[in-house]
Amino acid sequence: MHFFEDLTQIEFVDVIEFLGTIAFAISGIRLASAKQFDWFGALVVGFVTAVGGGTVRDLLLDVPPFWMQSSRYILCTAFAFVIVLFFRKYLVHLNNTIFWFDCIGLGLFVVVGYEKALALDYHVWVCVAMATVTGIVGGMIRDILINEIPIVFTQELYAIACILGGVLFSILYYLNVDLVVIEISTAIFVVIIRVLATRYHLKLPTLKGED
Repeated sequence: MHFFEDLTQIEFVDVIEFLGTIAFAISGIRLASAKQFDWFGALVVGFVTAVGGGTVRDLLLDVPPFWMQSSRYILCTAFAFVIVLFFRKYLVHLNNTIFWFDCIGLGLFVVVGYEKALALDYHVWVCVAMATVTGIVGGMIRDILINEIPIVFTQELYAIACILGGVLFSILYYLNVDLVVIEISTAIFVVIIRVLATRYHLKLPTLKGED
């Protein structure tokens, strides 16, 4: 297990990835708890929520899935499970708990996905696509596992927030803004879009069938 060896090589983007993993895992575990899953089921849902998007991204980029390279992601999921286990009653009474953790995870994973593709020298549009995949796919798998319609298809500007976040990252990177500033700005930007879209019910038009 290389977790403790890796601690000496952690960069800021790694911290972002850890936080995003924990945030998404909490959202998955919390939803599984609401569906009365057992401990194992909740852990599976939390883990898949946290790594699903990154796994699909890495397969598309033809690189080994990131979570198979280090045990830290399993440990992050276990930590998220402990948080939900000990603070379950508090989290249950917070009506927007899942929303906030989902927003935070979304913003952080957009950054991680973009940088992964950028490090492999892909074009800007691929970087934006990978940022979006990293942000939304884990939540899609989570919702399917708990028998819900994926929120990316129903909630306000979910995937669009990821795309716009990727565009902002591209612009700031082109302008040679400091990378840490880009990372923080992009994550916050995605969260703000989600919050504003939810607050003011901003969404794309619904595709309706023939009457």
